Amino acid sequence: MGVTRRVFLRAAIAATAVGTAGVTETVLARTASAAGSPGDVVGRISVGYQGWFACIGDSAPIDGWWHWSRNWSQSPSSSNTAIKCWPDVRDYTNTYQTSYAALGNGRPATLFSSYDQQTVNTHFLWLQQNGIDTVALQRFNPTGGEGPTRDAMATKVRGAAESYGRKFYIMYDVSDWTNMQSEIKTDWTTKMSAHTASSAYARQNGKPVVCIWGFGFNDNDHPFTADACLDVVNWFKSQGCYVIGGVPREWRTGTGGSRPGYLGVYHAFDMISPWMVGAIGNVTEADNAYNTLTLGDQADCNANGIDYQPCVLPGDVSARQRAHGDFMWRQFYNMVRAGVQGIYISMFDEFNEGNQIAKTAETQQWVPADSGFLALDEDGTACSADYYLRLTGDGGRMLKGQIALTATRPTQPTVTTDPPPGTTDLALHRPTSESSHTQTYASGNATDGDTNTYWESANNAFPQWVQVDLGAGTGVKRIVLDLPPAAAWATRTQTISVQGSTDGSAFAQLLASAGYTFDPATGNTATLTLPATVTTRYVRLTFTANNGWPAGQVSEFQVFGA
Repeated sequence: MGVTRRVFLRAAIAATAVGTAGVTETVLARTASAAGSPGDVVGRISVGYQGWFACIGDSAPIDGWWHWSRNWSQSPSSSNTAIKCWPDVRDYTNTYQTSYAALGNGRPATLFSSYDQQTVNTHFLWLQQNGIDTVALQRFNPTGGEGPTRDAMATKVRGAAESYGRKFYIMYDVSDWTNMQSEIKTDWTTKMSAHTASSAYARQNGKPVVCIWGFGFNDNDHPFTADACLDVVNWFKSQGCYVIGGVPREWRTGTGGSRPGYLGVYHAFDMISPWMVGAIGNVTEADNAYNTLTLGDQADCNANGIDYQPCVLPGDVSARQRAHGDFMWRQFYNMVRAGVQGIYISMFDEFNEGNQIAKTAETQQWVPADSGFLALDEDGTACSADYYLRLTGDGGRMLKGQIALTATRPTQPTVTTDPPPGTTDLALHRPTSESSHTQTYASGNATDGDTNTYWESANNAFPQWVQVDLGAGTGVKRIVLDLPPAAAWATRTQTISVQGSTDGSAFAQLLASAGYTFDPATGNTATLTLPATVTTRYVRLTFTANNGWPAGQVSEFQVFGA
């Protein structure tokens, strides 16, 4: 792949920035222009979603370690890597063994595949948990070998967005796309426009949202003429779309990273989103960009009836830019006080640039010992794996006016108050397995956090079992089982025993077989309490009878410590 968004260095902005000392800060009123009323991008946080990681063995058409390693045909290792930091993979059901050394805590160094639906679902669950509204699914030239995998990713993202109540839109990156002018129209007409039928597809001003990233960039990867670019923008608008432009940061002046003579193209967009990765790396540079770019950009957009969606980035972990959230929060503060209409986060899963907000290794205990990667605590401040998801959620709340405008980040790097002991469900979203299931009622339903979905074994085939993998040896004291709350699930008694294992192979009895009654009048729940706390990794339930249906049934399989 040719160079896309990673080549634009901060030299240009440094040349146009005001002095770093004694910067005068201008504050605009927090009012949006009249171009767009609140919708799925105006008044919202949008996050760029690459969805471009694959692993050999994941069944993806691309059949390689896509974006994890330089040589996709070979397993990622310390000498064959394409990433700058390590993801936290504890929430994924499926991961794939790499050739890195074990993590600092001795666990195997495994990576996720974006092609696994559970991976995408997990990402959208994180968005839901943190109040992050909208995803911009990156779509590079789909006519080559990557095309089938990218087509599949669009379907997977759509399903996850529908399941978790998030919005998504297609964001075309036109870098190195030789026949872009005609092929982008064909791709939209024959493939991507079908996704606008989804209730989860983002709309603004009643129109489906499309973003085109790369018009006007002054480099060899974006050689398109202004006329060709304008033709594409106007064509998408003629299709009834609300069109966002991912443009150079110097778009207004036609200097630096922008080709001259493209202002008419930029002004044709419904929303403008200038690129900032590589331009800023600390609070001082963020303030310079605010004064030299953001304020003028917002004024120009207001004058031309265009919405403005500037870029906010968490910072490159490997370059030690993050300052435990201070760098990112300063950008949120600057954008909200400028009165912007929306904010674009670069990116959700950009482990290649180190600018991801997705869960990331907290300490060297969670990093391959031979990798040289830094963790989120690189500056000496402890940060939880989900810290930048939480920080982004707070930025969205400040944009919406749900919290006051503040230059001090409200989210601390670590969660300072732990839940009471024994109240955290250790099985939630953990991997499961089973002896059998009927129809679509597979074991994953038992740990998805939704009591309306359930596992049901094969009928008339007792005994049957379902188990959960807690990920490591964990102290277990109590198990809470639920059936769906609907009244149709009449009272029933199931006979259940509990087994545990440290390796998933040899199981020991933890609780003898007994009958447990599930009554809708009392929540359709039953609690199984072990005689003492037991350290185990795998917890298995074995069902031998059910007087309400000839199968084992459970909608939520919850495991708690002491």
